[in-house]
Amino acid sequence: MARPEPRTEASGPLPSALGVYVHIPFCSAICNYCNFNRGLYDEALKTRYVAALRLEIAGAAGIAGAAGPQGPASTDQAAADTIFFGGGTPSLLEPTEVAAIIDSVRESVALDRHAEITLETNPETVDRGKLERFRAAGVNRLSFGVQSFQDDELKRLGRIHSADRARSAVLEARAAGFDNVSLDLMMWLPGQSVNSWLANVDALIDAGPDHASLYLLELYPNAPLKEDMARAGWSLAPDDDAAEMYLRAMERLEAAGLAQYEISNVARPGRESRHNVKYWRDGEWLAFGCGAHATRGGIRWKNVSGTEDYIARVTKGGDPVTERRVLSASERLEEALFTGLRLCEGIDLDDFTSRYGVNVWARYGEALDPFVQVRWLVREGSRLRLTRAGMLMANEVMAVFV
Repeated sequence: MARPEPRTEASGPLPSALGVYVHIPFCSAICNYCNFNRGLYDEALKTRYVAALRLEIAGAAGIAGAAGPQGPASTDQAAADTIFFGGGTPSLLEPTEVAAIIDSVRESVALDRHAEITLETNPETVDRGKLERFRAAGVNRLSFGVQSFQDDELKRLGRIHSADRARSAVLEARAAGFDNVSLDLMMWLPGQSVNSWLANVDALIDAGPDHASLYLLELYPNAPLKEDMARAGWSLAPDDDAAEMYLRAMERLEAAGLAQYEISNVARPGRESRHNVKYWRDGEWLAFGCGAHATRGGIRWKNVSGTEDYIARVTKGGDPVTERRVLSASERLEEALFTGLRLCEGIDLDDFTSRYGVNVWARYGEALDPFVQVRWLVREGSRLRLTRAGMLMANEVMAVFV
């Protein structure tokens, strides 16, 4: 298995802890809007895939102190403090398989004993007993893909759970001992009005999660949902309605104790996603499984996407990485600015000068000042952040950096 090159001083200081992402590509059904790297569940294929995952992770022993997927590992070790099982539908795994993967990570990477371990979960794939076994396996955070609390909307999306099943799954998670539960909702769905969206937000609040992610529906070019919309005459609400959906949802969630901390995410105090924050704070993470992306020491790499191809490469002792790129200093700066401004806290300009040797305001201030004038951006001392109105126009603001 390939090893990373040592990190150089020019790469900047190591973050305090790494994240670990594990991709599980299997789904019970393929949603008509989804463009993620996934396929239908096959038990025999899943068993082979888990074995390959464990081989890839075992081959990464010592990688936590290194910079990327080539060469000997550095002796400057950094612990991992998050594991995120994403998909696909990771809850289709057996709890024993999840436990084995966690053990493999622990054996290969210095895993913090208080690590946040998240399992993306679909409501129809679990019951209280299985959730209890996931908890015993080491999972301490669940992220439920609810998407809607209205059965007609779920049907349009191709989801196979009901709204009642989603509510029951949250209650079962609590009964199983989970005190860190996140729910995903999608807004701007076909045929969705502002009022029907806000009914979903109220239902989410009633479910009492610790964290929630609110996503705008994005349709990729060949999404089957586009054909369904054309046949049924469903349309998306006007852009102004989408903006109202977003702003009113954030107001209601905040009033319910779920504070916004990122453009699409809210949480109760201390329940922000520690893993996802690494993406937004220019952190580093290892990634395992087909199509998984990793970033370490200014090097970004991606595994082969095909499940069978991934298994074959790893099983034969080959390298699953198919893309590897060294980011330039300018690319790293721009990406850090782009992702950092997604956070409600924004970015510290002095910190960026220290880390990247660039005066951000001197370089970009002339282009950013118009956004400050219209209150999409706020500059307070050394801190620069988007206002909530600015978050609606984030792509326009962030285009300055790209």
